[in-house]
Amino acid sequence: MSDDLLQTKLHVPRLRPSLVPRPRLIEALNQGRTGKLTLISAAAGFGKTTLVSSWIDALQTERAPLPPASHVPTQIAWLSLDENDSAPARFLAYVIAALQRIDPHIGASAQPMLQASPLPLPTVLTALLNDVASQPEQIVLVLDDYHVIDARPIDEALAFLLDNAPPQLHLVITTREDPNLPLARLRVRGLLTEVRAADLRFTLAETARFLQNVMGLALTEEQIAALEARTEGWIAGLQMAALSMRGQEDIASFIQSFTGSHHFVLDYLLEEVLHQQPPHVQTFLLKTAILNQLTGSLCDALTGEASGQQILESLERANLFLVPLDNERRWYRYHHLFAELLRQRLLESREERDLNALHSRASQWYEANGLELEAFHHATAANDIARALRLIEGDGLPLYFRGEAIPIRHWLASLPAGEFRARPALWVIYASVLTMTGRLHENIEEILQAAETALKDKVEDDKTADLRGQIAANRAMLAVPKNQVETIITQSRRALELLHADNAPMRTTTTWTLGYAYQVQGKWAAARKAYTETIAQSQKSGNLMTEIAATTCVGQIQEAENQAHQAAASFRRVLDLIGDPPWPAACEACVGLARIH
Repeated sequence: MSDDLLQTKLHVPRLRPSLVPRPRLIEALNQGRTGKLTLISAAAGFGKTTLVSSWIDALQTERAPLPPASHVPTQIAWLSLDENDSAPARFLAYVIAALQRIDPHIGASAQPMLQASPLPLPTVLTALLNDVASQPEQIVLVLDDYHVIDARPIDEALAFLLDNAPPQLHLVITTREDPNLPLARLRVRGLLTEVRAADLRFTLAETARFLQNVMGLALTEEQIAALEARTEGWIAGLQMAALSMRGQEDIASFIQSFTGSHHFVLDYLLEEVLHQQPPHVQTFLLKTAILNQLTGSLCDALTGEASGQQILESLERANLFLVPLDNERRWYRYHHLFAELLRQRLLESREERDLNALHSRASQWYEANGLELEAFHHATAANDIARALRLIEGDGLPLYFRGEAIPIRHWLASLPAGEFRARPALWVIYASVLTMTGRLHENIEEILQAAETALKDKVEDDKTADLRGQIAANRAMLAVPKNQVETIITQSRRALELLHADNAPMRTTTTWTLGYAYQVQGKWAAARKAYTETIAQSQKSGNLMTEIAATTCVGQIQEAENQAHQAAASFRRVLDLIGDPPWPAACEACVGLARIH
């Protein structure tokens, strides 16, 4: 999965050279390092990300005096979250990737477990925490924008991390709303540091410094006080007001002209800011508003122009709510609040077909650059079902075999029945992702029957045959936990007859199910042959889970045939594949070795 991860999500956002110093908040974060969790919780536009980035910059340049108990070298792991990270396997893949920027060995034993279905969360987290505990330095793990995560298993995973964190690990969360974590317990134990909107608001002195030194405005003390009062120290409102005032002749009247809620102020000020931009910049801002991250060539793909990088650089120089994501200034993102407002304006000003076209261009760019999950999400936003389906099926290894089954399941659940009838492959994929994500309480057999009904009207070609093979393979898998041996054998054989020769993931899994049925029947030679084929296919396609399962079963057969030496070697091979520490799939190998010895 690591090849599918956006590396820019792991970069600490770059700071502008002119920022308002906030020593009182930096000191609060320093003191918080002696606890387990620092929670920075406030609405959009209060400078949460900038504060943490400033603190990290101070730590790394040794400009942040530390409390006596925390004079320990500190390493930073940063993860910028977005709405696509609510699948537990993907979330943990990003967390591990962030930690591996500190030490590539952190999470190495946990990574293979992310392919497992169901995901063994406690075991993955135990392996990860053990790796962190072996580190000589303190690690600060920052989860930025945690409010976008909508998954109870991830909340539970973080609660587990906090309950069992070694002294080296300190977690920092920025969010617009409090997460579903044991905050009260941590608060009572003195292990929680909280920074909230009341702390983040600019004081009058900070407001003056921001408007004069950062935004370059020459204002009277009365005007500064009026702005501070109207925005209540809300940083995004101050910045938008300052940008708006650049084009005003009567600043005093302008300051008096807006009041009300944050959203009212922002709607008013956004109109002013956009109106001041040249037409080509306004067009650029609106067309690129659909993107979570921006780089020159991606923006060019959406606008049809060749000036994306130059415009991004000019927007950054103008302090126009653009956040650089790397040292080279190649990747950026809009401030979340600004992005939301731009997207709302885009929805109001464009026809649906225009929005679909923008998402389609983004999808094409992401696919061309090897980021299939982002390409898939933009294809679904473009309502391009055919393209989304092709991206799911992938080139060799389907997207749902790479830890992305949950977002695919959610998308499929949102489609109208007519789309399934027109594209039987959707039924088949839906059944597969339900099986892979452990949703066995769903009526998967009904879905498979619907797929068969839809296939009756299709031309009998290789594609149709492969879909029929996938239906049979799913039925074989569904029969495994029920030990319905005859069904497993019948459906597995049918699947292997129909599946395309290039459908390696499904053929590998089906070969294992056939071996399992033979093993239950006591047909050990046939079972061993199937498992040997499974191992070879798994190694060729990189499917670690089926290689582990098949190797374990080979060891069981060897043990039953009194081949103790060979069985022990197979079980040790399983443990080598899994790594250290062991996880649930290792249990049978460990028990087997215990029986032999």
